[in-house]
Amino acid sequence: MADANQGKPEVKGTLPLYKKPEPLNLQSHKGMGLKYGDRPFDFLNETHFVPLTAGEIATASAHYPVIFLGDARLPVAVMGLQQGMNLFVDPATGLYEPMRYMPGYVRRYPFVSAMHTEESDRFTVCVDSASHLMSKNPDEPFFDDNDEPTEFTKNAIEFVRMYEGEAAATNIMLKRFKELDLFEEQTTQFQPRDAQGQPTGQAQTIATYWGISGEKMRALPAETLAELRDNMYLAIIYAHMISLAQWDFILTRAQIRANGVASANVPNTMSPPPPEA
Repeated sequence: MADANQGKPEVKGTLPLYKKPEPLNLQSHKGMGLKYGDRPFDFLNETHFVPLTAGEIATASAHYPVIFLGDARLPVAVMGLQQGMNLFVDPATGLYEPMRYMPGYVRRYPFVSAMHTEESDRFTVCVDSASHLMSKNPDEPFFDDNDEPTEFTKNAIEFVRMYEGEAAATNIMLKRFKELDLFEEQTTQFQPRDAQGQPTGQAQTIATYWGISGEKMRALPAETLAELRDNMYLAIIYAHMISLAQWDFILTRAQIRANGVASANVPNTMSPPPPEA
């Protein structure tokens, strides 16, 4: 359960975006909340990989390459080619590009959960106290005049709870993929070309990551393929594979950014708080 005031919660693992998560509570955060201002997505503009849950992969695959990273094979949306440059956040405005899927990991920020070491079914909602969204003059206060959580905070807590459920389901899926030995190391390369479109020089490797092997998929017995189909993992695998065509899109965006051209000039009116529960 969610609990902001008891036990010894611990934020586990590496958390992209988060700098100083701490338990959200009245004693520390009375009078505080979030203020989005003119640059609500500055927290994202230096991150080029954003974690995804299993249920998001199909939707995200239409917008970004979806790959798997590290020993945990964490699924992520690729939003740039290097740390320090998110190609979907306008550096001039701090706005997220409109009409692009925004992962739940981004919508959850600056909230996050911390698990209790002795009670795996209990978590504490934390907030990134170092976030530029934190304010003593907030648009969205954490607590009301009666020292009770506001509707905004309640919705944020519920969103964190839902996200934890999705993350747990994702871990189960990844465990099954590992059991079936479906992952292989993959690379993406860039081939320089001249003004006429002819290759010039050697192809350059721009990313090395884990992906699902088509060869290993073809070798699976029919009953295993049926299992993957019935639990919807097969659709997720195909979405990941199809998403790799988005690498060309990412490369083009990187070239445009390098040439000093804005990736989009349409303002984004979306803001990062969680949706209503």
